[in-house]
Amino acid sequence: MEGVRMTRQRVTEEPQPVRKWNDVFTAISAEPRRQLVASLLDQPTAQSVSLPDGATPATSFGDRDTLRQELHHRHLPLLADMGFIEWDTDPLVASRGPRFEDVAVVCKSLHANASEIPESLLEGSHWLE
Repeated sequence: MEGVRMTRQRVTEEPQPVRKWNDVFTAISAEPRRQLVASLLDQPTAQSVSLPDGATPATSFGDRDTLRQELHHRHLPLLADMGFIEWDTDPLVASRGPRFEDVAVVCKSLHANASEIPESLLEGSHWLE
């Protein structure tokens, strides 16, 4: 008896809408990135946000130097590669990128519906207040 050979095909390229949604959810999957988006939403469109202050959660996770390094090496490049922000190192600032509205509309929707979100998800999420 011959066995059935199972193969798994990889999807090499996601459809564009799927990729865009994945980008948005990746962008807001870390507290400093959510806080940065919220800070940019609080500013006039063309204004930049000083960092690390603009990405510092109200309940800070650690010291400013550690956050600055994480922003520089992880969070800011990720958001910039997706087109959500643009950033500079001297001084360390971020501003809205060409795709900022993609992530902004999701954050605005979450904020507008915060009363519908379970308390267990709101605890410590000061960017939704």
